[in-house]
Amino acid sequence: MKKPGIQFAEPEFYEKLGLICGIEMHRQLHTEQKLFCRCPVRPYSNVYHAEILRHMRPTLSELGEYDPTALMEFKTKKEVLYRLNRDTVCTYEIDDAPPFSLNREALNKAIRMALILNLSLVNEIHIARKQYLDGSIPTGFQRTTILGVGGYMMVDGTRIGIRQLGLEEDACREVSDVAHRRTYLTDRLSIPLIEIVTEADMKTPAQAARVANAIRRTCHLSQVCRFGYGRARQDVNVSIRGGERVEIKGVPSIRQIPALVHYEALRQKALLEIRDRLLRDGIAGDSFDTVVDISDLVRNHPHPAFATRWGAGVSASAIILRRCAGILAYPTGPGRTFGSEVADRIKVVACIDRMPNCLSSDNPEAFEYADLFAKVRELGGADNNDCVVMVAGPRADVETAMKEVRLRMQEALVGVPRETRRSLRNGGTGFERLLPGPNRMYPDTDLPPIVLTDADFARERALCPQPLWEKEDAWKAMGVSTEQIGRLLTTDTFILFDAARPKVSLKPSVLAYLLLDFVPWLKRRGADVGRIDADFLAGIFADATDMKQKDAAARLAAACDVTLHWTVKPARNGGESK
Repeated sequence: MKKPGIQFAEPEFYEKLGLICGIEMHRQLHTEQKLFCRCPVRPYSNVYHAEILRHMRPTLSELGEYDPTALMEFKTKKEVLYRLNRDTVCTYEIDDAPPFSLNREALNKAIRMALILNLSLVNEIHIARKQYLDGSIPTGFQRTTILGVGGYMMVDGTRIGIRQLGLEEDACREVSDVAHRRTYLTDRLSIPLIEIVTEADMKTPAQAARVANAIRRTCHLSQVCRFGYGRARQDVNVSIRGGERVEIKGVPSIRQIPALVHYEALRQKALLEIRDRLLRDGIAGDSFDTVVDISDLVRNHPHPAFATRWGAGVSASAIILRRCAGILAYPTGPGRTFGSEVADRIKVVACIDRMPNCLSSDNPEAFEYADLFAKVRELGGADNNDCVVMVAGPRADVETAMKEVRLRMQEALVGVPRETRRSLRNGGTGFERLLPGPNRMYPDTDLPPIVLTDADFARERALCPQPLWEKEDAWKAMGVSTEQIGRLLTTDTFILFDAARPKVSLKPSVLAYLLLDFVPWLKRRGADVGRIDADFLAGIFADATDMKQKDAAARLAAACDVTLHWTVKPARNGGESK
């Protein structure tokens, strides 16, 4: 996987594609309690004391319409199992009690973050419900509100628009998703979460990663956010000219962003090429209407796609894709073809998650099964110009699979479907669900509006740090390296660095070296580094003007009762080290 600063191609390549990209950054807030109840925020645990089984159903919007994502999730017929820890959830989380008033500590910290990002703040907060039928929230909806819009931040001298900042409750942690059952742990549920949404101002994969890193550093600088596994996530929105917005959901690491943006741009390019070929060949929506029962043909067939428990209620079907031979073999990403797109739909919507879950005549290994495909084509009145896709499993699931294959082929005639996709380790993506629309949002009638006053804004404005780009420029002017600046911010060492710098006469770069590299080295050797604060450092280095790195390290080691037995070597920042 390439690092954030490394280009996959020249900017001109992405400009020709018409690539645009936006980031949605999610960060939990440092609070003692959850957002809409008084349950404590505690470290995640796999311990649970009870289980609850639920089924989700879609509801109409205020305009009497269904959200397409909710309808897609309903088609999966999922059972949702929640594992409850009595120390971290209450009856609110499982929708057996109304919400408490909104956590004011979380609200104040979210306001501060909105001010840091130069957003225009609302003066009255209205809570809305955002529908989620994947089961990640037991109520079937997430309570959320928007605090500000129209902000900005500077990244590498470029102004990046911040569309909005929202405050919402976090969702459950997924344990497993097998066939028709999803299992969740509820310890993360309802922890206060901010969502920072940028404008689609990024034009290259590397720029997208740099902006994500800048938002990450700003969150550290604010000192209101939690970090670590499961506490910080980002979504990446990508489109190219002629394509559609595709959301890559839950990217766990910023390092993955360049590859994901690059390959999603190429995937959309491939889908547009597939569309052009289908239209050029005169293929229409009714080209995918032929479905035949092939249960007797494949019941004892050795291919893994048919390795199911045959019995009552189990069948196999084939769908004929007229004049589409070769389409499912068209490459769409690293190790993926258009056939992967079809298989994803079968896996996610029909819940046939045994892989491979289908066999197509475009599959490279299909030549081994020429006799089988010949018999299926005879049944369906097809020829070698047609593509055949075969699926086996529970009858209801196979029927759903046939409908999804037909739907995905009809979408191919349009080009790029609006989807939410999951990230894969190789930089590719897989289908997760359709992209939600505005019909998933509706007002929450359980909570009254909250009026914000000038005093609320003034209190948080007084606590706002210097803008990230100004702080980084100031540190660079002091001689602190770019590498040190990144580590100061993302390890939160900048707090001690800023407190100690006016009190010591060390060069800022030497002070940064001591805090970032040498203090951890002392800690690994058993030194009591907990007492190292600004005053402790002032007592050692108040008269240390022009002291070299090795001498400063020796003085700090002596103060911590550690004897040094090492030679001087180049440090990571280009100075001297052990």
